[in-house]
Amino acid sequence: MPRDTRILTEGEGLHGAARIQAMCAVALSVLLALLDYAIANVALPTIGADLHVSAASAVWIINSYQLASVVALLPSAALGARIGFGRLCQIGLVLFVVSSLFCGIAHSLLALSLARAVQGLGGACIMSVSIALIRFIYPHAIIGRGIALNGVMVALGVGAGPTVASIILSVATWPWLFFINIPLGLAALVLALMSLPRTPLQHGAFDGLSALLNALAFGALIMAGDSIAHHASAVQVCAFAITGIVAGWMLVQRQKGRAHPMFPIDMLQVPAFRTGVSIGFLAFVSSNLFMVSFPFTVQNLFHASPSVVGLMITPWPVGIMLVAPVISRLSDRVPATILSSVGLFTTSMGFLALYLLPDAPHWYDIVWRVGLAGMGFGIFQPPNNRIMMVTAPAGRSGSASGMVQVSRQCGQATGAMLVAMTFGLIAIRPSMRCLEFASIIAFLGMMLSASRLFSDRRGQA
Repeated sequence: MPRDTRILTEGEGLHGAARIQAMCAVALSVLLALLDYAIANVALPTIGADLHVSAASAVWIINSYQLASVVALLPSAALGARIGFGRLCQIGLVLFVVSSLFCGIAHSLLALSLARAVQGLGGACIMSVSIALIRFIYPHAIIGRGIALNGVMVALGVGAGPTVASIILSVATWPWLFFINIPLGLAALVLALMSLPRTPLQHGAFDGLSALLNALAFGALIMAGDSIAHHASAVQVCAFAITGIVAGWMLVQRQKGRAHPMFPIDMLQVPAFRTGVSIGFLAFVSSNLFMVSFPFTVQNLFHASPSVVGLMITPWPVGIMLVAPVISRLSDRVPATILSSVGLFTTSMGFLALYLLPDAPHWYDIVWRVGLAGMGFGIFQPPNNRIMMVTAPAGRSGSASGMVQVSRQCGQATGAMLVAMTFGLIAIRPSMRCLEFASIIAFLGMMLSASRLFSDRRGQA
């Protein structure tokens, strides 16, 4: 089938096989970007030993990817609006494939960390425009289906990472964690070149200074939080924090009055969009409190073997996939506020049930609780993302898509930092305390989501 070369308008959408092919390209790209973020976690001890570096130093294999990805999200979204969302996704896939090769052949921590940073940049190019592309792939009336499928890919990438890593490491060495990306990435690239739609281009030069200020603001604040979590000196923490705050203030001042600001301060003034960003942030703080700490719970408290750890997390993405077909249809019919509130409440109760596990649980005691939390997250995420995308003004899909990913990645980074702080400050069963905190934060997100019901009623009065 020849590719449709028309420039689509938002909400027009593709149809038939063209829509299926384009969505497959986006879904596989998103899966690759997130699977590779999660897949290296399990292999950190192995990679660190092979490269002869300490565990603390090996963490930079994860941090370099995450830091590069976070600081590049909004600049990537702005660039995508100027060169085309599909083209930026294709560039991201090229960066991802090439950097995966260099990750696999790296023989030092510095070389591997630099290659992972380029991977993070490629992942940012993909993730920053993924939901924006869905806004052009799906007609407005059924956009919830595309957003739900994207949510499944996000969950599958993050949740299945430990399981996939365990399987690969059981039959091959750690470089194959990265080599496996090459054929998959090339397949995604071919699909993207063949099927992704052409989107309207935003005119005007790319704002390099704003991109630099954005990188300084997000990067320095993340490093400040990481420094606190790892008990660094007060001088170091203050230096990062002040740098981030000053750069953030300068960024906001520079964005004021611009028609298409890189940091979308105009969209954050819209209550529905701002609340959606805040709820997404809280939800991903909660989910990463669970994802990062739970392997320690399974292995240290319940004395399961390392090979079982990935299997115990698998019900999380399975739960999300089980509810996806229903939510993909309900999110275009049932008010998103109701669905997202019910979802976060269910996730909160799932984490609470995990916190209340007996000292010697059976495997099924763990599985149904993790699955319940996953189903709740699957109910929450697509409707909340839909609110953010449909409230974005016309022509601002890139900024909205970028902020969806910023809320996710900042939430994940904050959740990981809270796990590190909890393990450093609490001596008795710290992993279980993380589950308690995860339940509380998910419940707070539910309350914030439910508050939109009252604001909607006031707006109708």
